[in-house]
Amino acid sequence: MMVDLSGNGAVSPGHTRHGQGSGNTGKKTSKKSRTKRGKRGRKRRNKKNIRNNKTPPPYFPPEAEEGNIEYKLKLVNPTQYRFEHLATQLKWRLQEGRGEAVYQIGVEDNGLLVGLSEADMRASLKTLKRMAEKVGADITLLREREVDYDLDRNTRKIAEVLVRKVPDDQQFLDLRVAVLGNVDSGKSTLLGVLTQGELDNGRGRARLNLFRHLHEIQTGRTSSISFEILGFNSKGEVVNYSESRTAEQICESSSKMITFIDLAGHHKYLKTTIFGLTSYCPDFAMLVVSANTGIAGTTREHLGLAMALKVPIFIVVSKVDLCSRGTVERTVRQLERLLKQPGCNKIPLMVSGADDAVTAAQQFTQSECITPIFTLSSVSGESLELLKVFLNILPPLSNSKEQEELMQQLTEFQVDEIYSVPDVGTVVGGTLYSGVCREGERLVVGPTDEGRFLRLKVGSIQRNRSACRVLRAGQAATLALGSFDRSLLRKGMVMVSPKMNPTICCQFEAAIVLLFHAKTFRRGSQVTVHVGNVRQTATVECLHGKDELRTGERAVVRFCFIKHPEYLRLGAKLLFREGVTKGIGHVTRLLPPSQNHDQNQNHDQNQQEH
Repeated sequence: MMVDLSGNGAVSPGHTRHGQGSGNTGKKTSKKSRTKRGKRGRKRRNKKNIRNNKTPPPYFPPEAEEGNIEYKLKLVNPTQYRFEHLATQLKWRLQEGRGEAVYQIGVEDNGLLVGLSEADMRASLKTLKRMAEKVGADITLLREREVDYDLDRNTRKIAEVLVRKVPDDQQFLDLRVAVLGNVDSGKSTLLGVLTQGELDNGRGRARLNLFRHLHEIQTGRTSSISFEILGFNSKGEVVNYSESRTAEQICESSSKMITFIDLAGHHKYLKTTIFGLTSYCPDFAMLVVSANTGIAGTTREHLGLAMALKVPIFIVVSKVDLCSRGTVERTVRQLERLLKQPGCNKIPLMVSGADDAVTAAQQFTQSECITPIFTLSSVSGESLELLKVFLNILPPLSNSKEQEELMQQLTEFQVDEIYSVPDVGTVVGGTLYSGVCREGERLVVGPTDEGRFLRLKVGSIQRNRSACRVLRAGQAATLALGSFDRSLLRKGMVMVSPKMNPTICCQFEAAIVLLFHAKTFRRGSQVTVHVGNVRQTATVECLHGKDELRTGERAVVRFCFIKHPEYLRLGAKLLFREGVTKGIGHVTRLLPPSQNHDQNQNHDQNQQEH
């Protein structure tokens, strides 16, 4: 068999695939019958394997030019020139994956799973390790699988390898995961176990480090938004507080960081939960469901919120140690039925082994329909490792090109939290939506109640509680503003470049769909509007082309903020609520304050005439 050893996946003319063309021609008839029987058996096995989600198809999708996934047939003894080319190619894939790449060894460019012998696989992995060392990265073998074509007696394998860059200049990959679920489903306990590295005692000891208020410790219920971090180093090993004393040490040792946004489960804290989902721009959402209570309380509501905001969601069924296997299976079936309903249209994917966890992590970001489901225990630690494998491999949603485009725009920082820190002064927390922010940079913050923007200077910057000199688009951080008067700031403001001419409005139009209303939605209704980090009560001024809306109907609606003007972006996702009334949509038009004033005067005149 002659195969091109250059590693580009090309097969030479002499290559005879799947063992064809070899063997004694005198045994043609018996071989043919064996092949037929083999095909029939293989079909039966494939059907069984597809049902069990165990074995991949004989083809992967063809290799994409963009993205961080690379197919390689062989990487055996490349020439120096070829090795340099391969290292450059790896650097490109790492850049596309923002520091992560996945290499499929033994796979042709068209996606055919050819497989390699044991010796060739060892040599290929050795070459890949040399390539990774050259670009400052480490490799982790995710899984090896046998490729069985029945005709080839020699065992052939394909390997899936994660290549991750060693962090430099604190530019680790940071993914934000919002944690949702009903009260008492075990959200905070699970985060405590993941981030502290110690199992729970069954009475909530693991969650105590996460609580911020005395009443949270007394009731065991989260009422505020808290952030917890879990790191993975370049070799894919967990970095948490079990070995690192401070968050700064975790950041220094990690190539990839998962920031968990722990949200409240109780219905009376729903506005806090919605603020966390809209303001902190999570990449993913983790819905925690208790195995013994099933789908209860706010579970459906939280699932609906994540889907309305188009946040990819995966599910964790917790507390399996408290239930029988039958109860756990009943809860899983309940979830599967919910996900398959017309409103959801999701495909549940049960994760029962490390192989499933790898598959789930890759398919989760490639398809919007896939919803992985984990069943685990924070007390016994059952299947906890599978969740860690999943989080370790989970790729970012945006690629390097999108990131660079955002970084080239003018600076825009969303203000989500405001603090007063002794010896530091006023500190704001939030997310950098676009541009780059550096220490000492001069920005303007607003809008104030009068619609003005105030000048300020950024002091120090911290990401995940460790010092940082440069903040890039999409990253969350806290900025020290020194002696700037805290009373002039509020949640929902933005800090932008002075070069930007920010558009503020008291009125705006949005294309909406009414998800639920007990009666009808009409002019004069008052709702709480959530757009990004903006949260304010607004009045419905008019519905274009309609007098009223009922559940499920769509319209373009003009809203008017009650208190003060806000900074909004065209196309921004919008969510509004008032009691049981709920709706979603996006901003279609901003009305400048002068236009708002003119329209209000005309409206008042019309009312007086009538």
